[in-house]
Amino acid sequence: MQGSATFPSRRAVLQGMAAMGGASLLGAAAQTGQWPSKPVRLIVPYNAGGGTDIIARALAEPMSRLLGQPVVVDNRGGAGGILGTDAVLKSQPDGHTLLVGLGTSMMVNQYLYTKLPHDLQKDMALVTQVATVPVVLVAHPSVPASNMKELLAYVGANKGKFSYGSWGQGSQAHLVGAYISKSANADMGHAAYKGEAPMLQDLIGGQIQFCLASVSSSRPFIESGRLKAIGLIGRQRVPSMPNVPTIYEQGLTDDPYALVGWIGMGAPAGIPKPVLDKLAAVMAEVAKDAKVQEQIFNIGGVAVMAGPEAFRTAYQGDVPKWKALIEAANVRLD
Repeated sequence: MQGSATFPSRRAVLQGMAAMGGASLLGAAAQTGQWPSKPVRLIVPYNAGGGTDIIARALAEPMSRLLGQPVVVDNRGGAGGILGTDAVLKSQPDGHTLLVGLGTSMMVNQYLYTKLPHDLQKDMALVTQVATVPVVLVAHPSVPASNMKELLAYVGANKGKFSYGSWGQGSQAHLVGAYISKSANADMGHAAYKGEAPMLQDLIGGQIQFCLASVSSSRPFIESGRLKAIGLIGRQRVPSMPNVPTIYEQGLTDDPYALVGWIGMGAPAGIPKPVLDKLAAVMAEVAKDAKVQEQIFNIGGVAVMAGPEAFRTAYQGDVPKWKALIEAANVRLD
């Protein structure tokens, strides 16, 4: 019949849909406003209670309100953030599974490990840089240095006598500590802890001489005089610690002293552009939420909420600097 060629058979339709592939179908669905069609999961690749988890939970409430669907935080800690990150990047790229991670899990791990189960450059779409989270270099009060130049001179003059701490192998605290030791020719020992709390307790007790720590964890000890703030990492002071100068403004402009950690949101590569655009617009509104701003302030962070393009520009700008720092510190975790 002449009209039979006008309407494809059911089999032809199914074959055509299969050929389109999942991402294309999801993109079509997104165009018709079907996203989100179910609860959205924010996977945090760290255990509950840390700064990243706190921020993810702060984001969830206004996101849920704006999206009209529940937004659930799912902690998947382990292997330096690799496990949770991998779970997101291997999930369906439909906008219902998102990553809220640190620069460590979203960028730095690709240079610390040679056998990651994913390719951060190819398998991850950047959604928004939620906040920068500077860290502060703190020392035991007995250390006779009040700024970075004095600290470098002191550890250099006492080669092999001191140790610095970190909250884990490959962390920013480890990498920058190794860089300080190398640049001062200080031959310092590295004490890796399972988290900030035991690291700071040993610093207060004098078992180590200095370390990098989060602003939120170290601020009470700095204010009480139990620890001494040497300087902030980054180029700008933080609102919650306005009287502590950056190491950069002290005249040391090496990249390791200017590199700031961050919390970001990512998604599996292949997320449809309409979904990504809607998500970016939602996050721009979330940035205005008073509770979100308060929690970012409380962890010593600075709200950014940069969209995908700005986030990508910042990300690519930092990549060679982190890679160079890891090479200079000569740190490998596998």
